Amino acid sequence: MSGPPPAVAAVRSAVRRALAPLPAGTAALVACSGGADSLALAGAAAFEAPRLGLRAGAVTVDHGLQEGSAERAEKVAAVLSGLGLDPVSVRAVEVTGPGGPEGAARTARHAALAEAAAEHGPAVVLLGHTLDDQAETVLLGLARGSGARSLAGMAPRNGHLLRPLLDLDRATVRAACAAMGLAPWEDPHNADARFARSRVRHETLPVLERTLGPGVAAALARTASLLRADADALDSLADGLRSRARTGEGLSAAVLADAPEALRTRVLRGAAIDAGCPAGALTARHVREVDRLVTAWRGQAHLDLPGGVRARRVAGHVRFER
Repeated sequence: MSGPPPAVAAVRSAVRRALAPLPAGTAALVACSGGADSLALAGAAAFEAPRLGLRAGAVTVDHGLQEGSAERAEKVAAVLSGLGLDPVSVRAVEVTGPGGPEGAARTARHAALAEAAAEHGPAVVLLGHTLDDQAETVLLGLARGSGARSLAGMAPRNGHLLRPLLDLDRATVRAACAAMGLAPWEDPHNADARFARSRVRHETLPVLERTLGPGVAAALARTASLLRADADALDSLADGLRSRARTGEGLSAAVLADAPEALRTRVLRGAAIDAGCPAGALTARHVREVDRLVTAWRGQAHLDLPGGVRARRVAGHVRFER
């Protein structure tokens, strides 16, 4: 008896590896837009999760950004239920706030997914990001100049979020979707040149592949994995520095000034994000100017940061205020 097609086997194997460490009874909720990547993930989760003693469900998020989005979300939910996933829920969100359309949609989507995980807990949420998505994320981080953490890309696991397909290229995952007999819906935003990720996908990466040869996406993904280990170690050290620098008045400039730049700037960036700066909009230039409040203090006025946050130095302390 022959096994499944190679692409289907690869996706199922990736999902099995991601789910195997979870305690029995955990709900594995697939975040599914109806696109080929998340549909393939849903099909694999429906097959693998019950064999591991896990509950397999799904969530589809209606961002309300296109005409007919509510009806389309219901159709996706019907397909997911047809795969045997249960529970399947549709979450309507309002896309507002800082970070541009892409950032605001991502924030709203992740909030909805967190709510679903809490509702059906213990639960994890499976995201359909592939190796190609990882490469795009690394290039976007490089363009922002946001440092090693940004270049580290997306983690295979971050809290309740799991990304089982990060080691598989998009072609393999889409071949699996087709082999499962699933008909994906392609979001027109994915081909809209107004969005940075779309330009990277359809213009930048193809140029790099033609210029440097095949394998660029895989190389970028490997770079992300290597940098993530370094960034995790530095972030752990920076957490200790932040604890030592924190007082009731803010962050002690004297304590920060004695620390290595790599740790100091991580503390300042993290404090700015905690104060309300959108992570994607906070660039290296912003962090460098905040760092000058510590290392080159000459009585300068406050700094305006993304998200309506201000950084200022008062009585030997750096403060972040909305």
